Parts: sequence; C-alpha cells; structure tokens
Amino acid sequence: MAAKWTPDSWRSKPIVQVPEYPDAEALAAVEGRLASYPPLVFAGEARALKKGLAQVAEGEAFLLQGGDCAESFAEHGADNIRDFFRLFLQMSVVLTFAAAKPVVKVGRVAGQFAKPRSSPTETQGEVTLPSYRGDIVNGIEFTDAARIPDPERQIMAYRQSAATLNLLRAFAQGGYANLEHVHQWMLGFIDNSPQSDRYRQLADRISQTLRFMKAVGFSADEYQRLRETDFYTSHEALLLGYEQAMTRVDSTSGDYYSTSGHMIWIGDRTRQPDHAHVEYFRGIKNPIGVKCGPSMTPDDLLQLIDILNPDNEAGRLTLINRFGAGKVGDHLPGLIRAVVREGRKVVWSCDPMHGNTISSATGFKTRPFDRVLQEVQEFFQIHRAEGTYPGGVHFEMTGKDVTECTGGARAVSEEDLKDRYHTHCDPRLNASQSLELAFLIAELLQVEQPAVEQKVAASA
Repeated sequence: MAAKWTPDSWRSKPIVQVPEYPDAEALAAVEGRLASYPPLVFAGEARALKKGLAQVAEGEAFLLQGGDCAESFAEHGADNIRDFFRLFLQMSVVLTFAAAKPVVKVGRVAGQFAKPRSSPTETQGEVTLPSYRGDIVNGIEFTDAARIPDPERQIMAYRQSAATLNLLRAFAQGGYANLEHVHQWMLGFIDNSPQSDRYRQLADRISQTLRFMKAVGFSADEYQRLRETDFYTSHEALLLGYEQAMTRVDSTSGDYYSTSGHMIWIGDRTRQPDHAHVEYFRGIKNPIGVKCGPSMTPDDLLQLIDILNPDNEAGRLTLINRFGAGKVGDHLPGLIRAVVREGRKVVWSCDPMHGNTISSATGFKTRPFDRVLQEVQEFFQIHRAEGTYPGGVHFEMTGKDVTECTGGARAVSEEDLKDRYHTHCDPRLNASQSLELAFLIAELLQVEQPAVEQKVAASA
C-alpha cells in the first residue's frame, strides 16, 4: 500500500528544479501567509474541468491549452489579458466548428510563473549567476541582486494571479464571450493577415446560424451557453512550497485540492516516481498533466499512471507529449500501445513547442512554425494509425503581435526576430500564427471525425 499522503509529505522526498533560497525562515513566513489567503480557484471548478476532460478522453470533446511560456510581472495588464482571451475565443470557435464538438479551454495563465532550467547557472562573458527561474523566483536582469531567489515574489505572483482570474471570469461570464459578438473578437493586426478572410467567412457562417436560431426563438438572451463560456487556468507546479500553501480541503467532499489553478502539471524534468513532485500530485484531486518527453518509456509511463491515477478515473490525467518534429514516431506509438493494452483512461495532448526550439543565426532562441505544424500532423497521423483519439493541443502563445517564432503565413524571418522579441523565457506563437495553426488543426479534426464516430458506434 502507498504511504499515507499529506500536503507536506513531499518534503521527505528528493526534489529537483527548485531554487535555493538564502533565508529559510523568510521562505517559511511567506508560505505561512499564503496559506491564510483565499483560494484562487475552487474545488467545484476543478471538478467541472475534470468532467470536461473526461469527455475529451472519450473522444467527445477537444482540449485547447495554451498561453505564456512564463508570465511576467512587467507585462501584466488588462489589454494583454483581453487580447489573449480574445485569441483563445477565436481559436476555440474555429476548432468547435470543425470538430462539431465542445472545446475545453484551459489557459497557461494566472499562475504560470516558474520555469525549469537545463542548468542552475547562466554565464555571460566571465560572469556566472543563478539562472532565471521565472518572476515568482527571481528577476530576469543579469545582476547579482536580481538573481537571488526572493520568497516575497510568491506574494506578488499570487496577487497577479488573483487579478488576472478576476478579469478572465468577467470576460467569460459577463457577456464578452457571447457568440453574437464573434466578429468583434478580431484583433486589429489579424484583420490584415492572410487568414483574416478565412476567419471572417467562418464568423459569417456562425452569425447566419445564430440569426436563424434567434428567428425561431433561440437567442443569447434566453440561453446562457450562447453568451458565456467556461475557461480554466493551468500551470506547471514547480514550487511545491507555494502549492502546499494553496492546498485546501474541499468542504463538500473532504478531498484535498490545489487552489492555485484548476489544472496543474508535472514537467518532463520532475516526473521521477520516487521524487517530491509526483508525491505531491498523487494526493490532490485536481485534473493533472504529465509532460512526456523522448526519455519516457512505456514502463515509466505505466508506473506514473499507477501512482497518479490508481482509480483509472477519466479526466484525471492528461499526457502532454513533447518529442520534436520527426521524432514523434519513435516514441508515441509505444506509449499509446502500453496505455491501450492496460486499459488506462487518459487524454492525449500534443505540445509541439518544447521539442522544436532552435537557435537562429541571429542569436535568438526560436521555433520554426513548420516544425510546430509537422509535430501536430505526426501526432494526429499516429493516433489515427493506432485507432486512438488525439485529444488536444498545448501551445505557448500570446495575443500580441510578437516576432519570436519564425514562419507562418506572414513569414516571420530570422531577421524579423529582433523587432518584437518580448518573451521572458521561450519563444511564443503570435496571434496570427496561433490562429493559422487553429485552422490547420481544424482540417485535421475534420479528417479525424469520421474515424472517431465509427469507433464510438462500434463500442455502443
């Protein structure tokens, strides 16, 4: 039998990818303050997301997860949040219309502050300092003072997350997501992009449908689902002290939930079965994710599933694959076959970003759009060949017109990267590239849909 779980049982396990705080007492004091703060999300919301993800696991919905590589304190603002949310709505409409099924919307937002690093230090010239680990830990400026881990930053991250969630809830529930406003979701710079005509045609078709529905008595005024949407938050849970402080007992079920986000995930660098992150995750009832990189073996995966989802609960576990274009076929089929053989219920999602990062000739870290698209295509092709459902996608993206990933219909070149390279960590798809990718995934979903329907009919 597994050892008894408590919110702090992870502290007895080995741990990696955590900063070394110089003042342990100050860190403990901050965690104590956080433990007294109101929850950011609620258990009922997390259960609703798990229900939606259970539909994804059964092939009855599609998961769209995306957002910032690492949120920053400096870029926090209402316009940035609005543009991100609006882009998410655009992408969701495109995917919903193509798949003819619900899209579960999960943002990398309101908590995505901490980042794992390949090295604990960074060297510039003859100076070596601790690596930047996200604004929740230290500053991005390359100075001794900025790179010292500061626990007070966790308080700042909590407050920014609360403010972001407040605005997102207002957008999702206050009428901004009304489908009758589909034309108003267009961002200014997308209006002049190659895919603007495609989106406008789609918006016209939706508007025509809504006008017909209104004429026969179905309008957003009477039907809440036409004017509101469900939107959930997620992040990689690296700082377990922060997560422990935000862990609360649900008064209705008596179960423990992380209230820092609706869904949290374990990174590819922190998924060791006997380590602290897996120990923490096994005890909370949120829907959770696991990043699956090239080093993941079928036996590794089954061991993690046994620990993290022993009851085989649909919607509990999302496997976020990140292999790199041209490498998906080397890794994904074996994982799929092991999961199918054991009858495990999971959501399969594709992260085509992290395995496709390169350094440009101009010195910028970037991700070529064609490689991102190639990995998504390979993900769909392999699931089709294996008879399983490609349930979702996971992007690093922004609603701004940045120049961080090369390619796309507007053809961002390596020389363009310097123009608007704003990321605090890894390169993100800009709004135009994100919407273009949504259209391309929509085409893949339309091909996939008959196979899914046949599988559902065969199992009925």
